[in-house]
Amino acid sequence: MSDSTGQPYQRILLKLSGEALAGDSGIGIDPEKAAYIAQRVKEVYALGMEVAIVIGGGNLWRGEPAAKLGMDRSTADHMGMIATVMNGLALQDAIERLGIGVRVQTAVQMNAVAEPYIRLRAIRHMEKGRVVILCGGIGSPYFTTDSAAALRASEIHADVIVKATKVDGVYSDDPMKHSDTIRFSKLGYQQVLDRKLEVMDTTAFTLCQENEMPIIVLNFWNPDDLVKALQGDTSVGTVICD
Repeated sequence: MSDSTGQPYQRILLKLSGEALAGDSGIGIDPEKAAYIAQRVKEVYALGMEVAIVIGGGNLWRGEPAAKLGMDRSTADHMGMIATVMNGLALQDAIERLGIGVRVQTAVQMNAVAEPYIRLRAIRHMEKGRVVILCGGIGSPYFTTDSAAALRASEIHADVIVKATKVDGVYSDDPMKHSDTIRFSKLGYQQVLDRKLEVMDTTAFTLCQENEMPIIVLNFWNPDDLVKALQGDTSVGTVICD
């Protein structure tokens, strides 16, 4: 939806993978990556948009591979939820150093370091101009952080989910393997399903479809693409909506 300033979106949820915080090795937390993410968030914040963030924990821990090696799946997934809180705290620090208020909320309660996730409180924080980082997945095992992003976006009445990737949109085939692929500027939910395009896991995508939650897929590492896409520029990213 457009607000009074003509912006296509007023409240966004940014979905980041844990690997977005990792360095070249793909593991751990790189302060330079955190600073880059914070700068992109600041640019969106400067447009007057309200920002929530859901971040994964794959740079620190992955529950599913551990479960395949024999670990109890619930235990492995709970460890992954804790990893997302560590990432959230690192991102909080990076954004706060740019002069923006931030609150970390988590579905796995850790009252000494973060607020418990409370939907109305998260909305109130955003209305007061704070960025809200939503960690801990949905608080239950067997669900991905994509599912958490889809659920939280619906709960806080976000206008759009921005899925940050390394690819500048959704393509007809893997652009890393095929040079003749086509980038879609816009797709319907059913088109994504019919073409078997990988945007989110099935649970997350179905939740977005049922709640008519738009998704923008873009290359987060092209510095200007996030702002361009949120201002309605169709030359970057792919918009998926009803």
